[in-house]
Amino acid sequence: MGCGASPRRLLPADARHRPMKGQDMSSKDEKNLSQVIDKIAGMDEPRRSIMRQVHDLIVATAPELKPRIWYGMPAYAASASTPALITLRNDERLNLALTEKAPFHPAGGGDGSLMPAAWYFETVDAATEKRIAEIVRSVAG
Repeated sequence: MGCGASPRRLLPADARHRPMKGQDMSSKDEKNLSQVIDKIAGMDEPRRSIMRQVHDLIVATAPELKPRIWYGMPAYAASASTPALITLRNDERLNLALTEKAPFHPAGGGDGSLMPAAWYFETVDAATEKRIAEIVRSVAG
């Protein structure tokens, strides 16, 4: 080192040009959200409106969950790089489901150690919204 020069940490050339971790994930989260919105927008009515309503409810209930496409359908995970916890499907019926990566909460009672993991719906009323919010909170909680 020359006169008065301070030590400099040398990084590999590619490390100097990579975005910081938070910046990278933020843009990835935005891209994933855009893909989910586009997927829902491509659905036929009335399912498009219903799926958008449920998507908005999930995001409002658990803003920490990150939307993304998983197996071709909207899903929600703890981060862009972790497995999906909740999925929305548009098959013969609309479906909200928990993946095997969601926290395990047995139902108890007559269901014993079984855990409910999927719910079908065709419309969303106030009672359905309330139940979806409870399910989402149990996963995100």
